Parts: sequence; structure tokens; C-alpha cells
Amino acid sequence: MEIGIALPQYGTHARADRIAAFARDAEDAGFDSFWVGDRALTPVAPSDLYPGHTPENPYPHQYKTFLDPLTVLTVAAASTSRARLGMSTLNGPWYPPALLARSLTSLDQVSGGRLDVGLGIGWLRDEYTAVGADFGRRGALLDELLDVLHGFWTQEEFGHEGPHWTIPASYVGLRPVQPAGPPVYLGGFSPAALRRVGRRAAGWVGAVLPPGMAEGLWDVARRAAEEAGRDPGALRRQIRYNPAPGATADAIAAVLAGVRDTGADGCFVDLQQSVDSPEEALELGIKVLDLLRG
Repeated sequence: MEIGIALPQYGTHARADRIAAFARDAEDAGFDSFWVGDRALTPVAPSDLYPGHTPENPYPHQYKTFLDPLTVLTVAAASTSRARLGMSTLNGPWYPPALLARSLTSLDQVSGGRLDVGLGIGWLRDEYTAVGADFGRRGALLDELLDVLHGFWTQEEFGHEGPHWTIPASYVGLRPVQPAGPPVYLGGFSPAALRRVGRRAAGWVGAVLPPGMAEGLWDVARRAAEEAGRDPGALRRQIRYNPAPGATADAIAAVLAGVRDTGADGCFVDLQQSVDSPEEALELGIKVLDLLRG
């Protein structure tokens, strides 16, 4: 199983001056992939609660400071040569598809073809309000975005006429390094989200879930792939783990070993809610990596 780590991006880890060195050191230590998330804002009186949180504590307090995910990945891409670059997840419906296609294709080129695109639809209506997107149609927006990305990555001339976006027929000279474009993974934890994974994606960017829940969702994706005439065995799983503050390297490694036992292709650890600095995160992450590969 591939082992990844989240890049310094939010909370007390949101230090732009540490991204390059963190990525270089993590790659030298043997991490296989680097990951970012996506937050547009943290409302004072949020419309929705982060899963598992309360009105008194509506979301992780670290989310109040958040670096742009594509900027962070670009710095890491320019500082490394081997590790894959992923998103768990970029909230696709927020972005005009033509501009997102340009950004992602450019990042695939900058990284030498190491980009894995992870897309989701988010959970906070206030963020959709802030960026001018329709929260009620977020699933349909994501589906249309996937159509546009595929067109930009596979056609030399591309135009699009859809319910949400119109793109005049245009020459597409900017080509991704990876044939047919970077692999697209999709997030989500509902049956509808996993059916979309099976029908349309290279795989699922999930998270560590209670026993049985992840397996049931994965079965939904595999059945959807088979019904769509795709090979369910080709779907890949990249799983996120957010350890609690104070979690030890032994405890974190035990969780990742459990993920490995499920047959997942990769698991990455996000330590930005566990320790206070990028330096502590890298030190703890390397201990975990050594335990898993020792």
C-alpha cells in the first residue's frame, strides 16, 4: 500500500515558507504521495456543521486559516521528483471548468505527470454562496465538470454546451503529460457518490470509517462499475486518516495497517489537527512510516 502525508496547508501548519522543504524531506523519507484539501472560508455562523461536530464547535478550529490547494501542490511539485500529488478533495463545483482544466493541466505538466485529481462536492452551503455556485445542484455540476475535463484532456478541438456552462469550440494546445489526463478520483460517503465513483472515476478518495461502512460503500462502487461496463477491479482506493491530538506513532501505524489489510491502494495521514507544526508532523509521520515498513 502506498503511504502519503498531507502537506502543510491549514491551521498552524499554514506556513508557505515550509511547503518546499517539507515536501523534499518527506519524499526523501520515502512517502509515496502528498495531499491537500479545499476550504473557501470558515463562517462565523455556519449554515452546516462539519460531520461529528456541534453548534458550539461547528468545524475544526484549524480551518480558519487555509492556503490555496493548487498553490500548495505547485510548490511541492517544483520541489520534488517522485511522489504523487493528490487532493482529498478539491470541491469541483466551485470552479469554472475551463479554468480548472487549465490549472490542472498546467500542474500535471509542472509535476511531470504526477497529478491525481481528487474531486468532491463539499458539505458547507455558505461556501457555495461565497463562490456563486448552486449547492442544490452540486451533483449535477460535478457531473458536467467531469465531462468538460475529459473533453479538454482528450480532444484537440473542444466545445461544450451544457445546462450550467457553455464553452465555444476551441483549440486545446495545452496537453497533460499523462495520456487522457490525470486520473480522477471522487470523494463522498453516500451511495449516490459511490455509484458515481463506479461509473466515472479512477477510484475513491475515502476516509477511515467505522468497521463495515467503508466495505459497504466500496461494494456500491464496484457494482456500479460493473453495471456501466467497466472493470471493477481497476478501481483504486486512497484513504485519508485524521489522527486525534496526542495520537502516538504506534497507534497511527496500527490504523494504517488496518487500512492496508482491506486491500486499499493507498492511505495518507493528515497530522495538521494532531500536532502544532510542520516539523512535528514530519517527525511523527516518519516514525509511522518506519513502523509500517520496518
